[in-house]
Amino acid sequence: MSGRRKKNKSKLLQRRHRHVLGKEQRYHQSRDRESDESSEENDKTESANEWPLPFPVAMWDLEHCDPKKCTGRKLMRQGLIKLLRLGTRFQGLCLTPKGSKCVTPLDREIVQKYGCAVVDCSWSRIDDTPFHKVKTAHPRILPFLVAANPVNFGRPCELSCVEAIAATLIITGFTDEAKLYLEKFRWGHSFLKLNDELLEKYARCANIEEVIAVQDKFLEDAWKEKINRLALPVFPQSDTSSEEEEKEEKDKDKNIVSEITENLDSAKV
Repeated sequence: MSGRRKKNKSKLLQRRHRHVLGKEQRYHQSRDRESDESSEENDKTESANEWPLPFPVAMWDLEHCDPKKCTGRKLMRQGLIKLLRLGTRFQGLCLTPKGSKCVTPLDREIVQKYGCAVVDCSWSRIDDTPFHKVKTAHPRILPFLVAANPVNFGRPCELSCVEAIAATLIITGFTDEAKLYLEKFRWGHSFLKLNDELLEKYARCANIEEVIAVQDKFLEDAWKEKINRLALPVFPQSDTSSEEEEKEEKDKDKNIVSEITENLDSAKV
């Protein structure tokens, strides 16, 4: 090879000289670029989806429920509830099965100032739920209400997260905010329909004693109504009625009594 070719080749190499990034450097550049883009998108989302309530609504998620059926998870996706870690202290009102006092209209100031939260756990796993890690100064339970969610429809007191939150908001005087939550579920109106009379009476109470009195009066009236239905006179069977039909009717009455007793026994303050 001539000296001229060597000289030209060296010039060519000098012109082509460039800095080649290693795999690690390329990874960091790509990650930084994605992080910047993600931050911009989050900023836009947060500005577009501002918190719709004048107070916070939160929950401790124990991950007991099916994510597809969990009302708390859906509210999170809708931007209507904030997640709390176990051990995090919440200054507002907290709905928990371990509460010692009922929600009353007197709790309005607490909700208005600090908000409300709920413990999202399964009713079948109450005993192994670490309630000691739920830090709150205002633990509460709800008075008697009937669930309308598809999992526990018709069962007393076994409300879902959204039902518990909505009931609390109605009792403490935030009816419009409660409807905002319930309208996110196609069965939400059923909860209001089933409990309209009770919720209205609870919201008019002046103290916890009146709330308990309303609850006890409702349960007493419901019990009497059921007993009166069972006490209706039994008309004689027609000649065409068979013994099997008579036996089925008696079994049906026994099942009704058993169902009433079970539902009312499970009702708790």
